[in-house]
Amino acid sequence: MEKLRIGIVGLGNRGYWLMKDVILRMPKVRVTSVCDEYVDRNQRAAALTEEICGYRPAMETDYKKLIHRKDVDAVVVSSAWESHVPVAIEAMRAGKPVGMEVGGSYSVKQCWDLVDAYEETLTPFMFLENCCYGRRELMILNMVKQGIFGDIVHCRGGYMHDLREEVGTGEEKRHYRLNNYIHRNAENYPTHELGPIAKVLGINHGNRMLTLTSMSSRSAGMHEYIRDRKGADNKLMQTRFAQGDVVNTLIKCAGGETILLTLNTTLPRFYSRDFTICGTKGMYEEENDSIFLDKKYGMEEEFQWSKFWGNAKDYEEEYEHPIWKKFLADGVQGGHDGMDWLVFEAFFNSILNGEPCPIDVYDAAAWMSITALSEESIALGGQPVPIPDFTNGAWMTSVDPIL
Repeated sequence: MEKLRIGIVGLGNRGYWLMKDVILRMPKVRVTSVCDEYVDRNQRAAALTEEICGYRPAMETDYKKLIHRKDVDAVVVSSAWESHVPVAIEAMRAGKPVGMEVGGSYSVKQCWDLVDAYEETLTPFMFLENCCYGRRELMILNMVKQGIFGDIVHCRGGYMHDLREEVGTGEEKRHYRLNNYIHRNAENYPTHELGPIAKVLGINHGNRMLTLTSMSSRSAGMHEYIRDRKGADNKLMQTRFAQGDVVNTLIKCAGGETILLTLNTTLPRFYSRDFTICGTKGMYEEENDSIFLDKKYGMEEEFQWSKFWGNAKDYEEEYEHPIWKKFLADGVQGGHDGMDWLVFEAFFNSILNGEPCPIDVYDAAAWMSITALSEESIALGGQPVPIPDFTNGAWMTSVDPIL
């Protein structure tokens, strides 16, 4: 079998480490071209490719040139958030399958543009939300599909990650987050736990998100961090950060379920995606990795919750998802505890085998739209705003091809 020839657009921190830990080590693909507007990043990626694979890929500073190269079969987009959609659309219109890294949208129109480009071209598109392939997320999904938690009525998740150093050094490290945190106030990174929750609730496949309301705390964390770590003479001390420290977004679904998303990235805290599933027969909570089932534990133990902390591992033998059973048997590889490997393997296999991409353009549009919509709701004082149906009604009969 010939290898899939890949072009990679965006070679900052995410793109470089994806190459190092995942893409260059996959036997089914060959990186033939790399692209970044910064020449030093191109050179670093080319040197890495030579170190691991023994050859140097072509280097481009214009993503359109990479996309239209004859030796590129498919494109991976790992650039700054604001360039994701334009690059993906250019690739689809060139007939090149595209795997697009995650982030939030800058407008609802941008999400429609992505859907329109796919429907015009039918070029394969996959949204590379690695958390859909997390070990625990997939085990819980498997349990949900088997009815272990009963009817799911509420889910919670978020992105809670201390990014103060990354944002505060954005200028030196040429990181896109800095400008976003200065100019926008939104649920700016919604997809990490919305993705797995959407799979649990069948979003776009028998269910959809209807409305959201979003509220933000004030912004104080970045200012204090810069003052304490960088000093009062640092030029960022004069910067007003628009991004609130904590953003809560509540979503209502057509099936009656609710979803609570929390963004918390500019205060000191431990990392968490807060994946939580609440059903009529029980619940799962990520922060203490615990499962509580009504039939198994009962009312008399509801106030002794702490003794069950960490008990989710006891359910692995019976409910481990088949994807992870195979992955564990073969040997876990790649970054983010193997999630990166699995999501890219799914994308590349879909292209090579001519199968539907398991996280598609409609998923991408729905999940990414939360950023622009939350920004609108926050600006309106928490007013509810409608979430578009990017499937144009197809969600009522569509069957989810994944997992």
